[in-house]
Amino acid sequence: MFPSIVKAGIGIGGEYGEGALRIKGKTAGYYNSISASVSFQLGVQARSVIILFMTEDALGSFRRKDGWKVGVDGSVALITLGAGGSIDTNQITKPVIGFILDEKGLMYNLTLEGSKISRIKR
Repeated sequence: MFPSIVKAGIGIGGEYGEGALRIKGKTAGYYNSISASVSFQLGVQARSVIILFMTEDALGSFRRKDGWKVGVDGSVALITLGAGGSIDTNQITKPVIGFILDEKGLMYNLTLEGSKISRIKR
């Protein structure tokens, strides 16, 4: 769970946020998410991201990595709400699914692809 990830860019962009891994209602570790990109983008955006590991294998793979990169170490099926608040149930069957919530600000190019998630040593 990442309560706030801030993304900003004018051609070259970057994003950063901190969050916690929760397993069965308890915090199992703290993580950061960071990425950089070069593409058509303009603006600033704050958003909340929730990534759900739907299988023990997917969670185990995430926990074994020092830095888990979305799209390389694991694919995240991004869930979006359709017309009338409907969810594509085909995506829910994937091993890792993600939700992007509370979009604030104006930003084109909404994705988690390329984000690197690393454990924060506290």
